[in-house]
Amino acid sequence: MKARLPEGYSGKGNNMNSMIRQAQKMQEEMTRVQGELEEREFSATAGGGAVEVVMTGKKQMKSIVLKPEVVDPEDIEMLQDLIQAAVNEALTKVEETSAAEMEKVTGGLNIPGLF
Repeated sequence: MKARLPEGYSGKGNNMNSMIRQAQKMQEEMTRVQGELEEREFSATAGGGAVEVVMTGKKQMKSIVLKPEVVDPEDIEMLQDLIQAAVNEALTKVEETSAAEMEKVTGGLNIPGLF
């Protein structure tokens, strides 16, 4: 007696090849998206716009702009806090945007070590 395979089933090898092709396509797309994200700029402000930070998708600070009125030699701590808040906000934007864009590529698939 000869076993019959379900219609459209052509063996494990073909299914595995298809999965490998899909994984390669996903990897290529992730690489493309990651490259685009690294080229983008993200800006954030603190203190009502008194401090503005621009950061790249590579998490490198590109610029920082301080309004003259925020520079008070008597209150250096406030300026430090504003710079820290703006940098942290810019980093958060980079992380959130990167995660959202990668989720589009992976379809929400959790791949350990991806980020």
